Amino acid sequence: MLKAVKKRNTKFAGATFAIVASRYNARYVDAMLKSAEAELKRAGAKKVEVWRVPGAYEIPIVTAKLARTHQGLSGIVCLGVILRGQTVHADYIGRAVTEALMEIQIKHEVPVIHEVLLLENEEQARVRCLGKEFNRGTEAAQTALEMARVMADLRASSAE
Repeated sequence: MLKAVKKRNTKFAGATFAIVASRYNARYVDAMLKSAEAELKRAGAKKVEVWRVPGAYEIPIVTAKLARTHQGLSGIVCLGVILRGQTVHADYIGRAVTEALMEIQIKHEVPVIHEVLLLENEEQARVRCLGKEFNRGTEAAQTALEMARVMADLRASSAE
């Protein structure tokens, strides 16, 4: 069941985030990107850096490079929309992206928020990307903020 995005008051002043967003299905991804950026800035993020890639399949390589080379990132938000067609190609792309993003966050211990949506049709994309009630860009940013806080708490507790 589709759940509405809850208003959260998560603040994390000084945090830095990267967003990797595909250009494919731009209408939907751009709406998620705008919402994610606004939510991170509202929460007090010091820096939000956006990287655009051609499609969803290209998201993991940029995410891996950021996780490896950009020390101090609080989290990486990955945004994309894959619409199913008449072949299984979308399923292969969705599975490959999911597995790669999971591996990146474990290897580099940087929260990687997976909001690369594999959807049946444009109606699902409209509902999840264009409106405020179910906007997955906002939800991805909220998750990034929460995970950044958890990771900061873990670092602090291991330093004691």
